[in-house]
Amino acid sequence: MTWLQNLILAEPAGVRKVDHYITVTPAGAKLAILAGAFNPPTRAHLAMAEAALSVVDEVLFALPRAFPHKEYTGWEFETRLALLRAALAGNPRFSLASTEGGLFVEIAEEARSVYGAGTELFLLCGRDTAERIVGWDYGDGDSIQKQLESFKLLVGRRGGEYEPPAGIRNRVRLLDLPPGLDEVSSSELRRRMQAGEPWRHLAPESIVHLIEQPPLSIE
Repeated sequence: MTWLQNLILAEPAGVRKVDHYITVTPAGAKLAILAGAFNPPTRAHLAMAEAALSVVDEVLFALPRAFPHKEYTGWEFETRLALLRAALAGNPRFSLASTEGGLFVEIAEEARSVYGAGTELFLLCGRDTAERIVGWDYGDGDSIQKQLESFKLLVGRRGGEYEPPAGIRNRVRLLDLPPGLDEVSSSELRRRMQAGEPWRHLAPESIVHLIEQPPLSIE
């Protein structure tokens, strides 16, 4: 893979890989991956990533090009990338990439192919997401226990305490978050915009002016 300072060009279709838009040099030995729809990025995303830096060297914001169980609605992929680039510009330990896969295990595999076997991977998420992915029916795919052999979960204490099942407890690390984030979410920001209610306090200050521009305003 050819690394550029700010952008790695996409591989031909069919090749699953991470495409970096912001890189951290050198790459961290401990990497937390914050994957999401970022529709749009919020203060909670940044606060959770900043808290994770007490555990890891680098936080990679991963935006999938496609989601396994939903389609892109609202802001398009390129718009979300632009918002993320603006939101992350102030922290040299934040990186940004797109992924071909949308499942956590797929995103972890893509990151592993770039960062190498020596990097310790954490998937960064909140309590609600942790409960969802741990309780998910993976059918014929690898169980969550099998998946967690290749990465760990870094779970932010948000909206209540998370109690991991005994079988995976040694692969889960809990993370304290700053107060006041329970009501900060992308869906609440969008709801407030559509209702004409105050919303700017939910978004990173660096992207408020971008969201307010007509081409980026949500319909």
